[in-house]
Amino acid sequence: MNLIVQGAELSDEDLRQLAQMTRAERTEHLAPAAYRLVDTQTEAGVAEYCARAGVDFGFVPPARRLEDMRLLAIDMDSTLISIECIDEVADLAGVKAEVSAITAAAMSGELDYKQSLLRRVALLRGLDQDALARVYDERLRISPGAETMLVAMQAAGIKTLLVSGGFSFFTERLKARLGLDYCTSNVFQIEEGRLSGRVIGNIVDAEGKAAKLRALRDELGIEKAAIIAIGDGANDLAMMAEAGVSIAYRAKPLVRNKADYALDHAGLDGVLNLFD
Repeated sequence: MNLIVQGAELSDEDLRQLAQMTRAERTEHLAPAAYRLVDTQTEAGVAEYCARAGVDFGFVPPARRLEDMRLLAIDMDSTLISIECIDEVADLAGVKAEVSAITAAAMSGELDYKQSLLRRVALLRGLDQDALARVYDERLRISPGAETMLVAMQAAGIKTLLVSGGFSFFTERLKARLGLDYCTSNVFQIEEGRLSGRVIGNIVDAEGKAAKLRALRDELGIEKAAIIAIGDGANDLAMMAEAGVSIAYRAKPLVRNKADYALDHAGLDGVLNLFD
């Protein structure tokens, strides 16, 4: 296996220690603060060392190429973008603390996602729909490295799916802005220019995300091994289990522990370094 190490800062001493620990054949520079340790012989102690050093790591098979992947499924809130949209909408409604607490519990797996979403949306009842545009225009930011990652994925011919337990007001705009192929999400009900406190149609929860990925996989005739899935919350786990490569990005511990790889320090462009 090859060892990929990357992060905001990676010292020469960290690199030397890791190469010695793993008995790597050689070291290759991939990008600023990203390296490949080739043909490592052992994994012992690497996770603990990287945790102390504040860097991300991943053992990857040397033959795995980005060009062999065919579908990327990525969560929206706190993954593709750096905010939780519903929390920021709630801020404009004066109920951010209450909504954020429910969001955090749901993402950690402490609350049923469907019920948590209904509770949060109910708290937004009566809010002017213009608040959605304000959040998109004034607060929404693409996560570091996301656009670089997407450009490379698209150049490799990989289809892109934005799958979210959030809302279509944001996913549809991001789909157009970033040139994504597909998206799925929930829909706010609007009555007379204000949020009604209800959701239209079936709720996209953990199983809804996984079902969308399976349906698209079957439609496109894609094998599981050719799918990448990236998420951060408990409602992403079912989707991530459908992928050949699962990546936790700035994720809750439950998700980080179940994913194939975790990016806690590198940006989303760090995903590219996990492939030849």
